[in-house]
Amino acid sequence: MPQTQVGTSEDMLAELAGWVRQETPTTDAAAVNVLMNQAEAGLAQAGAAITRIPGRDGYGDNLLARTPDPSAARNVKPVLMIGHLDTVWSHGTLGAMPYRVDGDRAHGPGIYDMKAGSFIAFHAFRSIITQGVRTGRPITLLLTPDEEVGSPTSRTLIEQEGTASECVLIMEPAATDGSCVTARKGVGRFALHVTGVGAHAGSRFTDGASAIVELARQIERIHAMVDLAAGITLNVAPVWGGSRPNVIAADAGCEIDLRVPTIEAGTQLEAALLALQPFDPRCTVRVEGGMNRPPMQEGPANLALYERARSLAGFQLGKQHRGGGSDGILHRSARRADPGRPRLPRRRSPRQPRTHPVAPARPPRRVAGRPLGDPVNPWTATTTLPACCSAPGATSRNACTASPR
Repeated sequence: MPQTQVGTSEDMLAELAGWVRQETPTTDAAAVNVLMNQAEAGLAQAGAAITRIPGRDGYGDNLLARTPDPSAARNVKPVLMIGHLDTVWSHGTLGAMPYRVDGDRAHGPGIYDMKAGSFIAFHAFRSIITQGVRTGRPITLLLTPDEEVGSPTSRTLIEQEGTASECVLIMEPAATDGSCVTARKGVGRFALHVTGVGAHAGSRFTDGASAIVELARQIERIHAMVDLAAGITLNVAPVWGGSRPNVIAADAGCEIDLRVPTIEAGTQLEAALLALQPFDPRCTVRVEGGMNRPPMQEGPANLALYERARSLAGFQLGKQHRGGGSDGILHRSARRADPGRPRLPRRRSPRQPRTHPVAPARPPRRVAGRPLGDPVNPWTATTTLPACCSAPGATSRNACTASPR
């Protein structure tokens, strides 16, 4: 079986530090493209076949890199790895949360979600090419600029490349215990707008119909749709409405996050939300939105891929279902897999601190059961590298409400 030297975690961490110090908020296309340029240069120098897709609608570019295509592999579907270079963190975050190494952890904005995972995919891909390792299948690496806001410009590309691939690995962090993810909930996003009747709260109280009161009743109705036993959750935030305390609110609204385990549940809940009617006949209710990403349900295809990864891992690789969304969901209709939170292995703090630690080398950190620097199977070289721990946590309303995750 082909083997790849992946190097030491100290060297990898030193290069990753440069990625973290380049702030890449999704909404700054130029900043995202600075890091995209750096990744492209490294991959092109290694000899990868590069396709750069110009950004649009205010987002950065997409980057596709493919291993050199020997004639024997031209009719073989590739393995696709996907990572995103954008983060939820605004410019200036490094000032308050600078990159630093503290003991066996490195900290910095975006290192957890998901510059470490994207860099590991980049590093493994580059190592395979530069070392001339012959793999059983071609490999494609896709780096995107807009995952944190729902992949509006990369979605079509992700779906196209996923459909053309044998399997898809989404290089985001593993579960707390290091398990990879074999099922994800579908995600829906909605906006609820309420129009009431404004009036002076003192002299003409009965003439008014409060949009805020109507919204409060709608929120209670929405919360009643939660079914934890069935895996269905709805969350309302943010909420807005009114203008002054002495004026009955003529307008109010909120955003709604929906998570469902099945396509059927998504269809039913989407219809229920879009059909909401006012309690007060003097108010009007309008709902916009729909399912953003379908659920990725566990099935024979991704279970087979999980078993392949587990057999190669050299350690106890678990699996789990997760409620958060990812670009791996976009492959569901093509029966693509998302082992995609492969074991990196990174651990999320239950309190989600405002730091993104990634462990540098603690001698000897191991990859697929071998010390770093030993030969590693290229299938597993991307799945067990520096340990990570922390959580992203958006700090701005725009980043938080736009994210489908």
